[in-house]
Amino acid sequence: MKKIIVFGASNSQSSINKQFAHYAAQQLKNIEIEILDLNDYEMPIYSIDKERENGFPKEAVEFKQKIRDCDGVLVSFAEHNSAYTAAFKNIYDWISRVEKDVWLNKPMILLSTAPGPRGGLGVLELAYNRFKRGNENIVGTFSLPSFGENFDSIEGIKNPELNEKLQGLLSLFEEKVNS
Repeated sequence: MKKIIVFGASNSQSSINKQFAHYAAQQLKNIEIEILDLNDYEMPIYSIDKERENGFPKEAVEFKQKIRDCDGVLVSFAEHNSAYTAAFKNIYDWISRVEKDVWLNKPMILLSTAPGPRGGLGVLELAYNRFKRGNENIVGTFSLPSFGENFDSIEGIKNPELNEKLQGLLSLFEEKVNS
């Protein structure tokens, strides 16, 4: 059985992006899911001086190994000032030093959500434009606007059109991971 890693790109314990990533992953069939928590990969803020002095933190090496060991990646980005959270950016900086090919051309699906009507579109566009330069296997992106209005922890996505769009994207991702 194929395996994916799933995470919300936030270190908040109550992150709606963690919740959304978990929900999206649970919609997949016949795929093993490993949920990662960025809090398990907390490390010093990246600097070339720290890298020279101490090498790579074990957390960076472990996160990179999770990417190596999986068949796909599903991530939902929290947006801080139209950009990645500091927690995700730091992990990304470190793992890009462990190995330049960060995502190893694994199939990826990029998601975002936010309380407002843009649904984290700023960070989603940033992530897509950056990651597509090193990964030709980005299956697609999806932004869920107005999380509190459009999502229920039991029902899932309440808006039928948004739900249909996400389900279609997840089907494509599942096909790519299983091919």
